[in-house]
This record gives sequence, structure tokens and C-alpha cells, in this order.
Amino acid sequence: MKVYGIKACDTCRKARRWLDEQGRGYQWHDLREDGLDEETLQRWLATIGPDTLVNRRSTTWRGLSESEREQAMNPKKSIPILLTSPTLIKRPIFETAAEILVGFNADVRDKL
Repeated sequence: MKVYGIKACDTCRKARRWLDEQGRGYQWHDLREDGLDEETLQRWLATIGPDTLVNRRSTTWRGLSESEREQAMNPKKSIPILLTSPTLIKRPIFETAAEILVGFNADVRDKL
């Protein structure tokens, strides 16, 4: 399993701590430090879509213009803005061989 997030994110820290306590192996990928490639973003957008992927509660989202928000929510146009602003991506993202899970709530924990 690969876990994508930002190390300063409280939810990502909780998720990693939980995975460690459960003895679950995972590979950590920091969206800020390690970056993100276009292929991965395309796969996520095709699988889960921008409604699930884009964090519309973030301060980054609130700082966007209306046209940038429209771009971020358009699966065909969102890749450039998501690559340059990884804080627009909801986190953590858990990518397993079978599925992609976003966030860290009871449903995600049950599926993990």
C-alpha cells in the first residue's frame, strides 16, 4: 500500500500512527517533498474523480479565483493546478492494488 499526504497534516499523522499501531506496512509519499506525477493524478481523477480528490475546504481552495476553481474541478483541466498546488488534494490517499481511498474516517479504516 502506498500512502500519499503531507507530513505536517494532522490527519496524515493520525493515519500513519494508526497504520503503525495496526502493524500495516505502507510506503509514504509526501506530496510536497516528493512531488506528484501527471500519470498518478490522471489515474486518481479517472478512478475517483475531482469531487472526491479536490479539497474544497482548504485555505488554498479559498484563495483561488472562480476560474481556477472551475479548472480544479474539471477532470480534463485540473492536472496543472493540482500539480502546482498539492494542498488542493484531499489527504491522506491510500492506494492499494484494489482501490483508492481518500481521507481517514471510520469507513476508510474499515476498508483498510
